[in-house]
Amino acid sequence: MKRRILKSVAEEIQVTGLRFKLDDIAQNIGISKKTIYAHFDSKAAIIDSIVTQVITETDEKTNAIFSDQHLSVVEKIKQLMLVMPEYYQIYDRPVLDEMKRYYPEEWQAVHDSLEEDWNDLEEFINGAVIKGELVTDYHIAIIMKILRDAFQMTFDQRFFKQNNITVEEGLTEVIDIFLFGIIPRKK
Repeated sequence: MKRRILKSVAEEIQVTGLRFKLDDIAQNIGISKKTIYAHFDSKAAIIDSIVTQVITETDEKTNAIFSDQHLSVVEKIKQLMLVMPEYYQIYDRPVLDEMKRYYPEEWQAVHDSLEEDWNDLEEFINGAVIKGELVTDYHIAIIMKILRDAFQMTFDQRFFKQNNITVEEGLTEVIDIFLFGIIPRKK
């Protein structure tokens, strides 16, 4: 039941942001509001649960990619940039802005998690440059700025909807465009 509630909340967040009503959630999944409160103490607890799950799932997927010895450096970068948690709806600029204002602890957790992921990716790319697996004539700071800015594009989910592109498709295309420029040239 918890999973159904969280899934419904994530879907509602995509439509109404964090100002969703628990009455609407209950109606969407055909349960009473009392049933929701049997599983969660409050709306804030639901949001906290979604944020915790997103961070945990992202960390697990990221760690699996980093430790996969069968993936090339380029494949790892691509897959790391494409990590998409089940409840990705919180990665939308208006939702994050609302979260920062109304649920600052959850926003800080999301922010800290993203910063940690960026630091890990930068360290990985730096190591790949040192090993000669990526071209070395670009500054790591520029590479990371481009990656961050490209990733920020996914925070504008309305753009993807307006253009009939899924967030994953859009991010895949952005990453493919980016990676084409950093793949070592054949000599």
